[in-house]
Amino acid sequence: MKVELFDFDLPEELIAQVPLQKRDASRLMHLNKETGEISHGQFPDITRHLQPGDCLVLNDTRVLPARLFGMKEDTGAKIEVLLLKQSEGDTWETLIKPAKRVKEGTIITFGDGKLTAKCLEEQEHGGRTLHFSYEGIFYEVLESLGEMPLPPYIKEQLDDRERYQTVYSREAGSAAAPTAGLHFTDQILSELQEKGVSVAYITLHVGLGTFRPVSAETVEEHEMHAEFYQMTEGTARLLNETRANGGRIITVGTTSTRTLETIASAADGKFQEESGWTSIFIYPGYEFKGIDGMLTNFHLPKSSLIMLVSSLAGRENVMNAYETAVREKYRFFSFGDAMLIL
Repeated sequence: MKVELFDFDLPEELIAQVPLQKRDASRLMHLNKETGEISHGQFPDITRHLQPGDCLVLNDTRVLPARLFGMKEDTGAKIEVLLLKQSEGDTWETLIKPAKRVKEGTIITFGDGKLTAKCLEEQEHGGRTLHFSYEGIFYEVLESLGEMPLPPYIKEQLDDRERYQTVYSREAGSAAAPTAGLHFTDQILSELQEKGVSVAYITLHVGLGTFRPVSAETVEEHEMHAEFYQMTEGTARLLNETRANGGRIITVGTTSTRTLETIASAADGKFQEESGWTSIFIYPGYEFKGIDGMLTNFHLPKSSLIMLVSSLAGRENVMNAYETAVREKYRFFSFGDAMLIL
């Protein structure tokens, strides 16, 4: 299957650069996954589309302030470090700019020596394995020195870093936000629960590989980066009960979707307490085993994310919806509007 099938023209002015003043002020497109029918509304309308007995699944990961600015200890040259994945202890996989300045053995200092890092290994495409040294608690040092790792298509500065976190974020570990969840407020979640919609939480720590365009010519050649996920026994039980009682399971975001499909695929459609690493790649032809619907944002052309969405609602339906979104001037990407596929 050609990657070009998932391309579309997107005017640059439709890429949302800043979050709206109110989280739930975004627009909501509803796409019927069977017929392709489209309707338009505002995000609070989600309470009309979900029914008693449904279960909404949220990813409670929290974004690390994972972008650090330091300098080489020996020359003072400026170095930018992006934390990607914790290997073990204080050793991390990172991306470095400019990578050519950081060789094995290089020492980088941050915040007048509050934090130092030694390069243990050089990898391709700017990747470096770093071991960090500090006093105190690493995440507290990171909070004081780091910046939010906003995607490269966002050029504006973020005034309030909490706007790149969901209101229910709690498990620190992501290099990017699960952006479909940014629309929710505590009030909307309360209204859904009062209506009889269950809310369940999983954790998947989002890596930057999730958002990169697919560089291969054919979809089948693309390889996903592995990401850590976790499902508790309580969430597994709630999901199994929802399915047994005839309710629908609706995931918030591609990250929640990939987690549920990873677990359900290994257990004949059932859910169980589990943690591990997933590199599942979902594209048209995939048969869903864990979910019935999904809330998602509008994604990059030729990305693995638009392929996942197309596998749920059909490529023609999705590409038509995207053409409609461009025509109707929906806001795209991380701080953009939402699409509900049911």
